[in-house]
This record gives sequence, C-alpha cells and structure tokens, in this order.
Amino acid sequence: MKLNGEWHRSISRTADGAGVRILDQRKLPWQIEWVELRSAAAAEQAIREMWTRGAPLIGATAAYGLAMALAAGDELEAAYAKLLAARPTAVNLKWALDQVVAAVRNLPLDRRAAAAFARADAIAEEDVALNQAIGRHGLELLRALHAKAPDRPVNVLMHCNPGWLATVDYGTATAPIYLAHDEGLPVHVWVDETRPRNQGALLTAFELAGHGVPHTVITDNAGGHLMMRGQVDAVLVGTDRVTANGDVCNKIGTYLKALAAADNGVPFYVALPYTTFDPATATGRDVPIEERSGDEVVFAPSEGGPARLTLSGAANPAFDVTPARLVTAYITERGVVDSAGLAALASAPPRQ
Repeated sequence: MKLNGEWHRSISRTADGAGVRILDQRKLPWQIEWVELRSAAAAEQAIREMWTRGAPLIGATAAYGLAMALAAGDELEAAYAKLLAARPTAVNLKWALDQVVAAVRNLPLDRRAAAAFARADAIAEEDVALNQAIGRHGLELLRALHAKAPDRPVNVLMHCNPGWLATVDYGTATAPIYLAHDEGLPVHVWVDETRPRNQGALLTAFELAGHGVPHTVITDNAGGHLMMRGQVDAVLVGTDRVTANGDVCNKIGTYLKALAAADNGVPFYVALPYTTFDPATATGRDVPIEERSGDEVVFAPSEGGPARLTLSGAANPAFDVTPARLVTAYITERGVVDSAGLAALASAPPRQ
C-alpha cells in the first residue's frame, strides 16, 4: 500500500518482534496513526473496536494476538476463545486461530510462542501472495471490459473497503484495480460511502487516492441509478465469508447492489481467497450476522469527532447475504470460477 508515496503493509512485526504495528483505521483519512499491539487483549480490542478490520486482516491480527498470548504465558484455550468472540461473522478469524493452534498443539510450552509467531508471519505473507493472484485474474476481466469500450475508462462500482486496509496488502477486490491502473488500463471506481461506518468514503477513497486511481464517492443509494444509466461496467466487492453453496456474506448493502446489478445486466463479481471460503457452512442463512451498536448509525464519523445524525435509536446489522444466484463469478487465487468451482478452495493452494 502507498502512503505518501512509500510502500507499507497494514500489519507488520514491531522492531523487537514481540508485537505488531497496525494503522488505527478509526483515525483515517484525517490522521495517519500507527499503533503497537503487544498483548492478546490489545489485539482483541483492536479487532472488536475496529481499529483494524477486513476479514483477512482480522485473521492475521488474531493470529499474532494468539502468539502474543502464548509469549505471555496465557492459557491457549482461553486466549483462543477471547479472540474468536471479537467479531463473529468473518470466517478468516477462526481460520487463522485454528492455524496457529494446529502449529503449536503438539509442542512443549517453551516452544509454542516462537512457532505461533512463525505461523502468523506465514499467514501474513500468504495473504499478500493470494491477493496478488486475485489481482492478476481480476485484471483479465477488466481488460475484457475495456476491449468492449476502448474509448473510455472501465467504470467499477465498489462497496465497503475490500482494499489493502482490509488485508495485509493489495486488497482482494482492489487488487485488480491497482494492477489495471499500474499497467495503464483506464479505470474509474464509483465508491459507495458504505453507511454507517463509511468505510468506502473514508477508507476506500483514501487508499485509491494514495495509489492515484480515479474515483468518485457516491451515496449508497446511487448505485442502481448509475447502473440504469449505463455508467457501471461491473460491480466488484470483497466478502467476509462465502458459504459452501456460494452465498456471499459482506458489508450491509451488498445485497441491494447485487439486485440492482442483476436487474440491469451488470456483472457482479466477488473477490476472495480460500481463507474466506467456508465449506463447513451450508448457506448464508447459517451465518451469524454481527449486530453492532446503534450508535454507529446515530453518530457519523467526521474530522471533528462523531456528528449526531438523529435523535432516534437505531438498529445496526453489520452484514447481509447475497444469494449465489446473483453472483456472476468469484475471483479467487486459482482463477475466476462459478459457485461449483468454489469447492477447490476448501484446501490451501500448493505452495509455489
């Protein structure tokens, strides 16, 4: 990811190797503040309070959190349960914690922390490689769209933040955008504001600007209008969990974009690595949907602090489910696949 022209990752080990360094995403885009997490409790708080967010990045943060717990002599099962409860919907959280547990389960206590940190490092490195591969496969779709109308940019609509701020680097749905921009393929992104936390307006717009990608922020309700007017060539989103049948659990409002895309003949693509595929859950109806505080709806983030929008109370379901029938294709590290092709994601890809 590019910040002030320099390349960074969303999470990295501290200089002494005992903790991790992350961006406090609650401060973006007004303030760039790196914070250090040096305990499992700090990692859990950062995940729960959304200092850090996005399914792959939550997974990496939790993996490091469990490693820090073991380094502190904390009991494995208790630390695992505490971190697992931080955010219930994104499947990468449990996947990453299970990976660390598998790496240390049969080791003596004095070797567990080092092995846990090593597995967390590997999870972070793999995430970067997965996103690069997703980017390459998605780039082919953008090239094909541009070939149909070479006299103008490819217009992509994006909901929430599936970018490097949601992963270790590159992002899932943003990876094809960055690769297209870097090779000179003209691309423009319609950025949904993504209420109530405004991850699109605050985060996606911030990182697209940092990379120099042309973009325009729109209200969440403008997408269907733009599709009807022929101003959207494709919808490209990330996801927090895809179930065995191909249902997509993502930020609230994704389902409405998929409905509008289907009604207007606009392709709807979902970008995900194998770590976000959940073959153990049959359909989206079986996914626990996180209910967050209504204060996130009542108050909106602003540079001067939370701004009150209403005097009424509010409900705040954080995710919705898009049925597989509304998904044109899934962009994965193995290629662009349909719902039947997702089965291959049940296992890790062979190491290069």
